[in-house]
Amino acid sequence: MKSVVHFYVTYFLCLIFGVICVICVVHWNSKWRGGFAWDGSALQFNCHPVMMVTGLVVLYGNAAVLYRIPWTWAQEKQSWKLLHAALLFFAMIMCILGLCAAFNFHNTNHIPNLYSLHSWVGISTATLFILQWLLGLAIFILPCSPAACRKLLKPVHIWMGSMIFIMAIASCLTGINEKLIFISQGKANATQRYSALPSEAVFANTLGVLITAFGLLVLKILFSQRWQRPEDDCNENTPLLPP
Repeated sequence: MKSVVHFYVTYFLCLIFGVICVICVVHWNSKWRGGFAWDGSALQFNCHPVMMVTGLVVLYGNAAVLYRIPWTWAQEKQSWKLLHAALLFFAMIMCILGLCAAFNFHNTNHIPNLYSLHSWVGISTATLFILQWLLGLAIFILPCSPAACRKLLKPVHIWMGSMIFIMAIASCLTGINEKLIFISQGKANATQRYSALPSEAVFANTLGVLITAFGLLVLKILFSQRWQRPEDDCNENTPLLPP
């Protein structure tokens, strides 16, 4: 009972921190960066951090911990598989839209693509995420997948999912830092150097800390043996769709 209460406290904090992260990234780009658009301008680029934090971190993290919720253990796993896949699908769509916003902005303004550490980590994370989702769909959702194959690849799927989430956190943190350095060098939209810690830098750094806290809560839930869903071989191997 104590373990269950501990889980729900942690899970509640996870939900709260996730919502706060989304609110903060939207507020940052609304108040200090001018808002949003889809016209190739800097306002379009503002969609990039919002999409990435919302999709690749918050939605992804909540999809990852779905199987750990104790009250779902007594229910059939198939429906939760579908919900898990659906949440990750929406996260993937937001990730793709976020990448489109960044690439289109760069191309429109003749800015090179994929030259920074942030971009390398980010594109690697997005690529692995898409491949992971497609592989998960083929192995764990489609009825034609052999049960032995599911059992063999399940640990790899879980490990890869955790690593992608960690990479997403790293990508967001490097992206926040890179953005603050870039805007502090601009003459039109910055009045203080980043080293002077203006209010925008304080807010963005706080966002980075909140993203880190959210990530740690998700990883605590994922890696705690007490909160692992009990194995149900029959349920695990039952196809989600009729043959």
